[in-house]
Amino acid sequence: MTQEPLTLYKLIVLYMLEKVNFPLTKAQISDFILEKEYTTFLTLQQAISELIETGMVIATTVGNRTQLHITEEGESTLSFFENRISDGIKEDVKSYLKEKSIELRNEVSITSEYYRSTNGEYAAHLSAKEKGVTLVDITLSVPLEDMASSVCDNWQKKNKEIYKYLTEQLF
Repeated sequence: MTQEPLTLYKLIVLYMLEKVNFPLTKAQISDFILEKEYTTFLTLQQAISELIETGMVIATTVGNRTQLHITEEGESTLSFFENRISDGIKEDVKSYLKEKSIELRNEVSITSEYYRSTNGEYAAHLSAKEKGVTLVDITLSVPLEDMASSVCDNWQKKNKEIYKYLTEQLF
């Protein structure tokens, strides 16, 4: 593959990360770029890997998601080469982020995972963050794996109501 298109895909990823004040997951970025048919999945993964290798993006794993954060070096690089991204692509990115902002933020702010604990039961770890501040962090112990899975699924769906209930009862 020629370097020019790969460079554009890297710049699009940096542009997306720079336009939000929270991390985006690899899946979220992939959804946008693949939906717009800018490139293929494998090429995009290569672009993201190279951004991580060069220190322009930091990848952190939270649960089963890889969250991407732009670094100062990534921001600096973007400022020099942002003009290589067409106005049409920039508008596509801005529209996507505006339309999906709440959904994107919730995906990275509300986390849940479960694991088998040393006593043989399962622990469901539930967390909600806002602007990097942990609002709630709960671990529930349950006897069965399907119960732990259900707790995690329900946390994703009902976290606002649960948080509201907790604050009403505790304050």
